[in-house]
Amino acid sequence: MEIFHISAECYPMVKVGGLADVVGALPKYQAAAGNLVRVVVPCYDTKFKKENNFECVHWGNVKLGNFDFPFSVLKETSNKLGYELYLIEIKELFDRPNVYGYEDDIERFFSFQIATLDWLLARKTIPDVINCHDHHTGLVPFLLKYAYKYESLKSVRTVITIHNGLYQGWFGFDKLHYLPEFDLIHVGFLEWGSSLNSLAVGVKCAHAVTTVSPSYLNEINYSANGLESLFNSVQSKSKGILNGIDIEVWDPSKDKMIVQNYSIDSFEVGKQMNKENLCEQFELDPGKPLFSFIGRLFEEKGGDLLPQASALALSENFENINILILGSGNSLIEEQLMQLRNDYKGNYNVFIGYNEELAHLIYAGSDYILMPSRVEPCGLNQMYALRYGTIPIVRRTGGLRDTVVDFGDNGNGICHDQASVGDICYSINRAVKLYDDKINLNKVIKTGMSIDHSWERVCQEYIEIYNLIIEKNEV
Repeated sequence: MEIFHISAECYPMVKVGGLADVVGALPKYQAAAGNLVRVVVPCYDTKFKKENNFECVHWGNVKLGNFDFPFSVLKETSNKLGYELYLIEIKELFDRPNVYGYEDDIERFFSFQIATLDWLLARKTIPDVINCHDHHTGLVPFLLKYAYKYESLKSVRTVITIHNGLYQGWFGFDKLHYLPEFDLIHVGFLEWGSSLNSLAVGVKCAHAVTTVSPSYLNEINYSANGLESLFNSVQSKSKGILNGIDIEVWDPSKDKMIVQNYSIDSFEVGKQMNKENLCEQFELDPGKPLFSFIGRLFEEKGGDLLPQASALALSENFENINILILGSGNSLIEEQLMQLRNDYKGNYNVFIGYNEELAHLIYAGSDYILMPSRVEPCGLNQMYALRYGTIPIVRRTGGLRDTVVDFGDNGNGICHDQASVGDICYSINRAVKLYDDKINLNKVIKTGMSIDHSWERVCQEYIEIYNLIIEKNEV
């Protein structure tokens, strides 16, 4: 089977969040299962792009209304990722330092999708399946079905995977002329509410819809930023598939980014050595339980709760805990978190930004990972933490509900129900007590480390969906 994944992110080429990790891992396991897998992302100005070799396999021009943008398709030549990686190079639109956040993001991702389909149109073979990821690629199923120029690609089956339904790629009717020509009788597929909505388009037109956890599929039926009724209407073609993690990249026994490797049989010594190194870097006491946060500092992740929760937890347990935060996002939250360093020196620190090597060390050296998310479609951090023997403290939502069971129920973590400062601090207090009970602490750690969150099972679930929509052969 020939499978294309089209996405705005793919690790290690470019990463903002969990989307990149999924698109960087799932294709590798699908290829290992005997499929021909290709991943297509925009050509951003990243370190990976600069340090690796690419060859041009196609070039052309994207037409957006009255604008023409030359584009090239670049192929990574070593195939070291386990699948074929292609970059859509449109220098005027993507040769920039950031992935998102520009006023012309609609034009950027429109052009990316159209250029990708123009390239597929020029190829000698037609893929069996295109797996689109989030709203940045939501127009692809519509264009394949209804744009005149892609008539020869109409047989391609499409899946849209929703990693985060809060972001939907809204655009106005004034942008409609950017799209390749189609019969306006089909314009209703593009509409949602009073505007046009890229994610809604993909959900309506794709042959199958997947979400990144079963619980998130249930949640978007009643909380989806305005698309609730749409998700309810497509339940028959929808499935929630819990993400996996790349156990080759995230393996404490082989990880080159940590100080001391360890396994389930040697985690006590291994984690302590990593903790001591981490605490030395950030002037913390390795004799105290270390609570860490890794992620984007936005309300969605509960980032706005961290300053007050950290201050309250430290005030109550100043002699007993350390807190370390790695993240970036809302500038006000960043400022509040940095101010805490003056008040709780020796027990608290923060690193504003993102550093992959530091993230690995934090997973290895921390005792607990805080995930007080308001929305967490799947969550990968809790799976990384479990793999590294670090106990997740999570709010029960989305994929966190599917992967973390409270230790009071013989589980692998600590759970609470509300995204609130009070619930976070109550969970931290429970964690402090657990930390002092080494027998039960080690039992919880071993429970987490023994869980298989690899991609093999997940990969097969996607293949089953692909086969199903191919066999149905629906228009």
